[in-house]
Amino acid sequence: MSLNANMKLSVSNPKIWIVIGVTVAGVLILTAETRRRRLKGRCIVREDYGAFIERFQLLPFPQPPPPAAKQPLSGLTFAINDVFDVKEYVSGFGNPDWKQTHEEAGRTAVAVTTLLKNGATCVGNAVMDELSFGITGENLHYGTPTNPAMPSCIPGGSCSGSAVAVAAKLVDFAIGTDTVGGVRIPASFCGVLGFRPSHGSVSTIGVLPNSQSLDTVGIFARDPFLLNRVGHALLQLNQVEPRRTRHIIVADDLFQLSKVPQQKTVYIISKVTEKLSGYHSPKHMNIGQYILSNVPSLKYFLQNGANSLKALSSAMLSLQRYEFKTNHEEWINTVKPRLGSDVSDSVHATITATHENIEAYYMVRTEMRAALRSLLKDDGVIAVPTVADTPLKLNSNKALLSEFHHWAFPLLSIASMSGCCQITVPLGKHEDHPIGVSFIANYGSDKFLLDTVLDMYESLQVQVNAVSSLPPSLDSNANMEASKLWKEKGNAAYKGKQWQKAINYYTEAVKLDEINATFYCNRAAAYLELGSFQEAEEDCTKAISLDKKNVKAYLRRGTARESVHRYKEALHDFKRALVLEPQNKAAKVAEKRLQELVS
Repeated sequence: MSLNANMKLSVSNPKIWIVIGVTVAGVLILTAETRRRRLKGRCIVREDYGAFIERFQLLPFPQPPPPAAKQPLSGLTFAINDVFDVKEYVSGFGNPDWKQTHEEAGRTAVAVTTLLKNGATCVGNAVMDELSFGITGENLHYGTPTNPAMPSCIPGGSCSGSAVAVAAKLVDFAIGTDTVGGVRIPASFCGVLGFRPSHGSVSTIGVLPNSQSLDTVGIFARDPFLLNRVGHALLQLNQVEPRRTRHIIVADDLFQLSKVPQQKTVYIISKVTEKLSGYHSPKHMNIGQYILSNVPSLKYFLQNGANSLKALSSAMLSLQRYEFKTNHEEWINTVKPRLGSDVSDSVHATITATHENIEAYYMVRTEMRAALRSLLKDDGVIAVPTVADTPLKLNSNKALLSEFHHWAFPLLSIASMSGCCQITVPLGKHEDHPIGVSFIANYGSDKFLLDTVLDMYESLQVQVNAVSSLPPSLDSNANMEASKLWKEKGNAAYKGKQWQKAINYYTEAVKLDEINATFYCNRAAAYLELGSFQEAEEDCTKAISLDKKNVKAYLRRGTARESVHRYKEALHDFKRALVLEPQNKAAKVAEKRLQELVS
């Protein structure tokens, strides 16, 4: 009998109709349930900002009986990114192909276990850049976590999910790995605190490696008190340490790379250190020049006119690629994993790269640590912008991504290549984008740095609020304070015989305070050294219009006029200077000389 005949016979049977009806109803119910679950899943992703790959719960170790102290992290929840081993679970390195080709872990990572022993509860693993090889936080497979501070922009990576989970208050704190910025960038972009401890101070046993000479387990938190608690627990730090006077070094050359106005960074740091006890006045310094002078092995990376920090970032990326290739080349070539385009390009370049001067990578690392130890000792802290740019828009093109990498890595390479500890601190917003400023302390000075940030944090936020409440140009007092910083930089450059740089600094001071005669007069002195006599005369004339008794302005204008053979006018200026200051030797000598020239 044919299949069609069977179907006809079956259709004529009323019992079969009942079965068909039940089946159709079941299919409709199943379809509705599937749709409901999908919608529910979408809601969960939306509520969780897409931060998690998987939610689970690792309960803390039991509280020891009295008289033992209460576990310091009791009652707190935390997230981990997808590189930490969890017993009987496969960590995926941010990529499904990795997860499918590896077995369950036999034990939980030491860092995670330490937090569980201190009373915290782990609630899931978070999205990250694949193979820890990105700094945008975007993930082809699991989606890009939504930046709570700026939803239209990238959250930063590699530990995007961990930063987002903290910023969105889904957990109390989170941990991730920082190789070339994996904690610091997303913390800055999401407006939370991010701590990269000294290299090796937190165990990486049970952590999937990207580049073990650079990999560091870091911490995200919303407030410095919690960051301090978690840092003490994870690094097993002593609770008590003698208080030290703090020396803040402002990296002027690095803040010049930032798109954020210095009134919202350098000015705030300077104001805070003025008010707090135990802090010296900030010292302004060219960190790039210091590194160039004290890290001789950078010569191997100074190609095509690269400056010292570009050379340092080149050394850092070369070291990362060499170690990543050593760790994972076989798996990459065997599995050929599906990767996002940005990560795929990086991994391909890494696997195909050749390395000729491997020793130089490690020499730079050693010399960098020694250079910063000499500079910072046990009481110094460098203030730097965490990143130069504000967060990119989601799905930015490759040209913008390339430029972002180009400016990000030089700033990030200082701590990565020295192994020093660094904390990025949120300092309000600029044009609606979060601002992050970082503090770097000597290798091994983690407690000192944690305590410094805890000490400064409240005052920093008060100052941020004060600046944020002002009109965009800041009020006159704030402008005056910021302009003085530029003047100090100009004075330092002048003493160093860097005439053009001094002019640039004085020009910035003038922009902020256009009625300060000293700024024009000082710039005139630098113009004189360059032989720019017309500019010098104009600045002195402006200074005199603002301050009729400015002796230096008359002396410098007289010098400018004499240099272009306008002797009568020059003589008039020197005579005016003598009226104001009769004992001025330079004016007396000039007057005598010009009297002879005029006669």
